[in-house]
Amino acid sequence: MKKQLFAVSAISLAAALAVPAFAQEASQPQDEAASEGQRGGGFDEIIVTGRGGGTELRKAEASYAITTLSDEALRVTNPVSAAETFKLVPGFWVESSGGEGSNNVRARGIPTDGYSSVALQENGISVQYDGGLGYLNADQSFRFDETIARVEAVRGGPASIYAPNAPGGVVNFITRKGSDNPGGLVKYTWGDFGLNRVDAYYGTSLGDNWGVFIGGFYRESDGMRDMGFKAEKGGQVRGTIDYDDGRNSFAVDVKHIDDKVPFYLPVPLTYDEDGDIVDVPGFDSRSDTLAGGDTRRVDILNVGQPYDFDLSEGTHTQLTQVTLTGSMALGDVVRLESKTRYKDADILRNAVFPTGNVTPLDDYLASLSGALAAFPGATQLQARYNSDGEVLTSATNGNGLVVGGNLLSVSVPIEEIISDNRLVAEVEAGGIHNLALGMTYGSADYRFDRYMGTTLLDVQGNARFVDVVALDANGDVVGSVTDNGFLRYGSIYDNVSMGTENLAIYGGDEWQVTPELRIDAAARWERTSINGVVAQKTTVSLGDDSTLADDNVLTGSGAYTSVDQSFDDWGWTVGVNYQFSRYAGVFARYTDTFRLPSAGEYNGNPTRTDQRSVPIKMAELGFKYGSDVFNLFATGFYSKFEGVSFTNYRFNEETNQYDDPQIVIADTETWGVELEALVKPVEFFDFALQATWQDPQYKGFTYTDQGGNVVDYDGNQLIRVPKLALRAVPGVNLFDGRLRAELEVEHYTKRYPDIANNQTLPSYTQLNINARGEVTENIVLGLNIMNLTDELGLTEGNPRAGSFDAGDANSEYFLARPVFGRTVRASLSFRF
Repeated sequence: MKKQLFAVSAISLAAALAVPAFAQEASQPQDEAASEGQRGGGFDEIIVTGRGGGTELRKAEASYAITTLSDEALRVTNPVSAAETFKLVPGFWVESSGGEGSNNVRARGIPTDGYSSVALQENGISVQYDGGLGYLNADQSFRFDETIARVEAVRGGPASIYAPNAPGGVVNFITRKGSDNPGGLVKYTWGDFGLNRVDAYYGTSLGDNWGVFIGGFYRESDGMRDMGFKAEKGGQVRGTIDYDDGRNSFAVDVKHIDDKVPFYLPVPLTYDEDGDIVDVPGFDSRSDTLAGGDTRRVDILNVGQPYDFDLSEGTHTQLTQVTLTGSMALGDVVRLESKTRYKDADILRNAVFPTGNVTPLDDYLASLSGALAAFPGATQLQARYNSDGEVLTSATNGNGLVVGGNLLSVSVPIEEIISDNRLVAEVEAGGIHNLALGMTYGSADYRFDRYMGTTLLDVQGNARFVDVVALDANGDVVGSVTDNGFLRYGSIYDNVSMGTENLAIYGGDEWQVTPELRIDAAARWERTSINGVVAQKTTVSLGDDSTLADDNVLTGSGAYTSVDQSFDDWGWTVGVNYQFSRYAGVFARYTDTFRLPSAGEYNGNPTRTDQRSVPIKMAELGFKYGSDVFNLFATGFYSKFEGVSFTNYRFNEETNQYDDPQIVIADTETWGVELEALVKPVEFFDFALQATWQDPQYKGFTYTDQGGNVVDYDGNQLIRVPKLALRAVPGVNLFDGRLRAELEVEHYTKRYPDIANNQTLPSYTQLNINARGEVTENIVLGLNIMNLTDELGLTEGNPRAGSFDAGDANSEYFLARPVFGRTVRASLSFRF
């Protein structure tokens, strides 16, 4: 990796002294961009994402669907995470209920989770080459703060040609620069969940061509669910030096993150007499979590030394990132653009994953009756709290329920380099051609170390460990099913060392045939190589005859299985844009692209043979119109994924480990429409609407289950994706625009957590309030109230119960992950 870093960095530095897309991305002054953005939500904005050409392209002239979020829009909505920012873009289905990291994003019928098919970029280069690398989602390496100036989001279109692993789109977060004279800011944010946060930045020009910028944030909070301890702690700092003489440019950006955030998981729920989903007695699904004091710091027994499980670490990201960007003119026609990013990160994710079914205590004890045979003289089982020995009955905790809880720790140290270098040129031949020819290289070395113990918890906020003991006829303890609340030590074990190397070559032509007609075409060839070793596993007993918890501990056998795989494919896209006028036009596009396998797919199964390049076909037809009063972007889309591997992981409560996964190869097909509209009849009022309707279906999804039955899910709705998603935002602008207040209305129709569509996640509507007011030229107040009515909206079910056919679909009690309850944040900013 070190030699590769030196070689690729040398290419980038020698290639240019400059910022390619990066320098141009933020080159437009904010005041000018804001004034232009009044027409058509930014029809005149110069866009840089999802294209190869080097000349300026207005948003109104793009031959693909793109949404831009201005500095003003971001400051009003004040997103708490990258995923919350994605929710401001039509076409994306976002699950942001996991917290600030490890969320799920899907677009236009994408059948994969995380960021595996949507690229999260920072200044035009991916935060992580493979955004869905096992447990390492790209948003774990990114934090949203005041250093972000604006956002560009592309759905489908050419995204997969100019960015890796991006068939669903690209969301590009563009940071501030000193040469743009952003000045300075100090912002304090208070939240009613114990949040205290400070954001700050300062940037200035140094002479005519140089700029310097520094900024970041630090915060602490109890978390948006009650963890029983300080759950969020840390921040990030960024420093940038840039140079731009109008012909050549260069920038160095250094970012460091040291931040802990919790990862929130599903919680217990039930039904009322009308069949509506409601809280389990004694548990508030909007604010409670099973994690708490008992699970805060625990030794998980292992071969050798116990594993120190520290839940307060949460998702702990320690990352240093260096980005070099540059552009150099090679004569009057050709320019060389270069972007290189190096990342050295150590990311730990500790969380309590509820698993299995939520079960009444008496039923649970009855299911363990076979354990009595392990202890001579035992006649009955009894449940007790581990902390004080208090006997647990069906009335002790207000609901008499217990649930399994996996204490899972995943450590992923990673060192990665990504470099994108391209030649761009503008030539005249039957019109004006903007040509691009480029190469992207990505290399990563990572470890994947995973260890887990399965515990028994009661059901309450900050759940307590429960022990199950065996008693003889005299009521004396003669053995224990559990040990310190653990049903099984070592219920998961992985030890992986992996390297990936990626090479892509791409080219494109944006051809302005006439002032009205624009045609663009591009193609990409890419190869990925995956090499590494995965530890083989065995089960051992730790030798304590008084308990069953240590009888089957998974650990390494000392042998390793090698992984040596290589895949390649190529894709292309062609689009046409026709402008009736400066602010009205239509476009059409067809894309034939692919998604190569991820190294993370081999972490737990190094001998799998189902991995292959997934062909993806997409089509779009769009219309755009802008005026001083009304603006509209409307896009019809189609997508088809062919030969996708779907894996069914189901946690077995009897063995306290995952069953051997079932794998099915099937297709998906989606038709849909996206709408993005803005009505501004008067200066003091506007109304924005974003809507996505889609019909995402599985095609050819048939298999034989473990009972020998043929199962057919053809035509079923894709899991966790609603057919209709709406975001309506009426807003008022008062006191000459110094006060902005808006109501966000989010509505999502029903979804399913399983491919069988057996369990329903009901439709829900969430209301949010955003307000921002300038007290003086320098002092700004902000207010954000999320989930004003404390709506119970479910974003996912219980993946541990099986993604093919949810194991708790028809149970009285089940697990699902709700959106966060009502939270309030208030901020005070001082600009200078």
